[in-house]
Amino acid sequence: MTAEPELFVHLDPVGGMAGDMFVAACCHARPELRAEVEGILARAALPEGVQVQFVPDRRGGIAGMRFSVRVAHSAPPAGALCAVLERLAQTPLPCPVRNRARAIYRRLGEAEAAVHGVPLDAVHFHELAGWDSFVDILAAAAIIEALPKARWSVGPLPTGAGFVASEHGLLPVPAPATLALLEGFAWLDDGIDGERVTPTGAAILAELAPAARLPARPLRLAACGYGLGSRELAGKPNVLRARLFAASASVRSEVDREWLAVLRFEVDDQTGEDLALGLKRLRGHHGVLDVCQWPVVGKAGRLASAVQILCTAEEADAVARACLLETTTLGVRIALLERYVLPRTVETVSVDGRTLRIKRAARPDGTLTAKVELRDLAQSGLDAGGRARLRRRAEARALGEEEKEG
Repeated sequence: MTAEPELFVHLDPVGGMAGDMFVAACCHARPELRAEVEGILARAALPEGVQVQFVPDRRGGIAGMRFSVRVAHSAPPAGALCAVLERLAQTPLPCPVRNRARAIYRRLGEAEAAVHGVPLDAVHFHELAGWDSFVDILAAAAIIEALPKARWSVGPLPTGAGFVASEHGLLPVPAPATLALLEGFAWLDDGIDGERVTPTGAAILAELAPAARLPARPLRLAACGYGLGSRELAGKPNVLRARLFAASASVRSEVDREWLAVLRFEVDDQTGEDLALGLKRLRGHHGVLDVCQWPVVGKAGRLASAVQILCTAEEADAVARACLLETTTLGVRIALLERYVLPRTVETVSVDGRTLRIKRAARPDGTLTAKVELRDLAQSGLDAGGRARLRRRAEARALGEEEKEG
């Protein structure tokens, strides 16, 4: 049985980030998402005056898609946060989509409450209360729930400049609520004015909690889509690009290959006692698979310790930072390497009243091998001969070969 490959979605906010751009970019990359969005909106019982369209268009010479929401002859919905959440609660939608939309609106409400210094239940949306924002958030929620195993990342966000009109008058760009939502995100000033990231787009990003970049391992580009903004920008296409990448399936067949990071450094000015403590902490770091150490003669003929750490590719940066904190080295070398791994399972067997964990592996020729966890043997309290007998019996039992014991 083959598992679904991992999906990584990277958003490039070339022109900016808005709710309609997010919906359009994802649906342009994966056309089947359009049917998902249209199905959700059809169930949402929108007023007759609200018309939704996916429109092919171009921005800066790039062909993409616009997500157009037109509102005609329809009274705006109530703008209080509690009213919006109540309306969502009564909308006949799948529970995951409804909850996701409520979570996005709640993030907007918390940002507005922080900006205006009012309690959450006193928040009243103005521009964000319109049906266009309501549709954008429902569509975004439908997309997020349609890609439940996706891992998201986003590039630096354009700051824009100038002012944007609001119910409270002119507000500086980025809008205060946008900044409140995107604290900790990377920004850049590309010299182009205007509102480049909207509060709705910011709330969607906050809900996604994306990484700053793709994982540091080879990925296969599966699709690419362009969501178009509503205006033309001088010298730059007003697009949000969504790149979808697939990784190898996590279920292994006979022999699988995976990408790991190897970190190397040498230390010649840290006591062996303190270095041992630092390496112990590194062994417990998330993503670390192994830590090796051996003596070397470094520059100027000084005896040093060489350290090699094997970790998952995704955690390479974090582990390198930990190396710089736990040791006195001034630099860490990182290399990505591919390795072959055998499919293995960890099982437990009971021998003489002792429960032991066994690691079983399937070799390429189909044979099975088994090995007792050393920590379990160490806790047995037996001497060398007793441990050897216990190991043989446990491993034979794990392989179904007890009848072969002598």
